[in-house]
Order: sequence, then C-alpha cells, then structure tokens
Amino acid sequence: MSILVTGGAGYIGSHMVWELVDRREEVVVLDNLVTGFDWAVAPDAKLIIGDIADRALVEKIIKEHDVEAIIHFAGSVVVPESVKHPLKYYHNNTSNTRTLLETAVRCGIDKFIFSSTAAVYAAPNDLKPIREDALLAPMSPYGASKLMSEVMLRDTAKAHDMRYVMLRYFNVAGADPQARTGLSTRGATHLIKIACEAAVGKREGMDIYGFNYDTPDGTGIRDFIHVSDLASAHYSALEFLREGGQKFTGNCGYSKGYSVLEVVNAVKRISGSDFTARMAPRREGDIPAIVADASRMMTRLGWQPKYADLDQIITHALAWEKKLARRGVVAPPLQYDPMIKALSERN
Repeated sequence: MSILVTGGAGYIGSHMVWELVDRREEVVVLDNLVTGFDWAVAPDAKLIIGDIADRALVEKIIKEHDVEAIIHFAGSVVVPESVKHPLKYYHNNTSNTRTLLETAVRCGIDKFIFSSTAAVYAAPNDLKPIREDALLAPMSPYGASKLMSEVMLRDTAKAHDMRYVMLRYFNVAGADPQARTGLSTRGATHLIKIACEAAVGKREGMDIYGFNYDTPDGTGIRDFIHVSDLASAHYSALEFLREGGQKFTGNCGYSKGYSVLEVVNAVKRISGSDFTARMAPRREGDIPAIVADASRMMTRLGWQPKYADLDQIITHALAWEKKLARRGVVAPPLQYDPMIKALSERN
C-alpha cells in the first residue's frame, strides 16, 4: 500500500516524502507545482502533477496506487498575504480540503493526517507554552482557514469511518541535514530563510517587523522547529493511526521561544556576515509571542526531536541557501521605503 502526500513538492511536504522514502514506504505525491518544485521530490516517490480539488484525479490515484493514508500539506501559508487576500486562503485551504475529504470518504480512506498551524490559537497574554486546549481564536484568515479545516476533519471523522491526526505547527525552519531539499520558494516570508538569504548575499538586507512588542527585546518571539523533526512527527502520527489510534491533535514545537533579534544575531554569528537588519512596522495578523507546549506529542505519540537546537537549524538552512545559490535561485532584492529607513536610524 502507499501513502498519498498532497503538496509533497513543497517545503514541508518534500521533507515528509524523504522521511517516508528513507523508511522504505511507497509514496505518491500530488502537487500542482505552483509553489513546489519537481526536483525537490525524492526520486523513489511517484510525482503526479495536479490539484487536490480534482475529484476524478484524486480518486484515480487512490485506486491505482492502493493508497492507505493521506498526509495533507497542500495549501497557502503566508499570514500577511491571507489578510490581503482572504478568499484565496478560504478557497485553497478550506474549500479544497473539503473536496479532498469528500473524495477520501468516497474511496474508503480511513487514515488522514492534517497540516494545521499554531495560528489557530488566540494571541497569548504571556510567554507560557500553549497547550492544545487553549482558546482557538485565529488572528488571520490563514489561521481561520486552517481552523475551519480542522472542524471539517473532526466532523467528517465522526460521521464516517475515518481516523485522523491534526498537527499544529509552530515556526518551521531549517533544511534536510543531507541538503536533499529545503525551503526554495522565491519571496518566502520565513524569518530564518530571509536572514540566511541576506547572509549569503541574495538580499541587500532584511526587515524586522515589529520592534515595540511587550517582549524582553521588543521583537516577536517564536518557537522554531526543524523541518526534519516535523517530518518525523508526521511519521509518528502515521504509526499511531496504523496501530489503531482514533484521533489526536498535537502541537509541534520545542517549548522554547527565541526573539526575532536573537535569531538574526545567531544567523550573523554562524554565517560570519554582518548583513543589514532594519526595524519595520508590525505586520497585520502577526502574534507578538507564541511558544508550544509539545509534551502531548512526546508522551502520547512517542515523538522525540533530533534537531532541537537553534544553531543547528540555522546551520542547515545556511547550507541549503548556499546550495540554492549554486543552482542560480536568487530572491528579488528588497525595497526599503523612507519610513522604514527612519525607524531603523532611530532605533
């Protein structure tokens, strides 16, 4: 039997595919390659170019490849973009997930793993790690689109013979330790990705969005998780369902937060590049600080991360940026407006 990975040519999805292939699983990838890359897919996996909303195609894949479970990554993930273009997110993330679930039910799929996000939570009032039973109140259409999908999956599982795991990611970063894949999308908004691009000269500098948050150094605080550890968390989820588990929702993080300034300074130190980091206004939809309580993942699913170290995450991300530079993948230069320049000089 095989595993269907939607969005398996993208950043997280391609790491999941390598995780499965390394464990000698049969893997089928469905990706429309809007943000993914065919070369990021492990050679031993079968890549099919198409959309999860294509019911006939998904049904054909499930039947022809004897699909056992679906691991669903396909969707849009940029918080500020979701504020500007909410309908895109409700279509790509919510509507298309509903269509995929319908096809899965019709084809008798009983194991479904869903890529969710910490953006489903309300903004916390302190820096205590967030548990899975915390208030769900998204601050962005991105978070709302994922929460709606969670509700659909939960209700679908109640009504049909389907078991599921929903994993709420915190800030995913880094790259495959063997440099087989990594974050390659042009214009990506991930902090460590942008800082590494600046460090290797792909950008003329970077912006730090928000410098007056109620945090120790005024910049936002995030819980960064290595993408390969996230992939292994999904494999733990698959094993949970194979062993008869019915349902599970878990946070994926390290229960430790780093501020944006701490991350930028760490990238400068490790890379040896003193690139420009300018202070900029907050972005709409951003949460000041959020850290995972990941104990449930470790105790219930037996998940044990291997790369829970910021320096290691950055080292792998830098290695990937250097490899991309050799491939000729270059991000567009940043344009700084006068207000950002003035804020930078003042701070």
